Amino acid sequence: MDYLIAYFIIGCEIAFWVFVIAGLCVRYLLGMKRAGVALLMATPIVDVLLLVATVMDLQRGATASLVHGIAAIYIGVSIAYGHQMIAWADRYFLYWFKGGDNPRSSKVYGSEHASRERIGWFRHLLAWCIGSLLLLVMIWWISDADRTASFSNLIRLWGIVLGIDFVISFSYSLWPRKMPVKKVK
Repeated sequence: MDYLIAYFIIGCEIAFWVFVIAGLCVRYLLGMKRAGVALLMATPIVDVLLLVATVMDLQRGATASLVHGIAAIYIGVSIAYGHQMIAWADRYFLYWFKGGDNPRSSKVYGSEHASRERIGWFRHLLAWCIGSLLLLVMIWWISDADRTASFSNLIRLWGIVLGIDFVISFSYSLWPRKMPVKKVK
């Protein structure tokens, strides 16, 4: 049964990007702004479906696995980074199809880059808190330590990744990214 949940999680990830791309196409290529926004706003529905499917599978007696845990991670990341991912796609879509500014030309350096890195880490922290909270709720709901051991391990592993991200992100505050020196030919 785990493979069905795995396929469903992959399907939800695909559905997220299908709704984003469809929303942007309808919004910019067809000029239907409200319909485009409606498609973009449908992305959280994908998250709810994913959570419901995961909880239903666990309630049927499935042993919690990495696949179930990834569902919680996906939801945490989607909530913390969803708006930012859609804005990123929006900028590139405008550039490719509507002649907007090149998003790659807006690299930042120094204190502005350090600030963005810190903000990115706080988003990661938010994703970790949401995902971990969902995992803890599922651990509590199932109330069987043997069946939910992978959730506890996943929280710890993700916490280590969060710690590494902290060191990297905040290192730019001490050693800011410098603007590359252009070579004269």
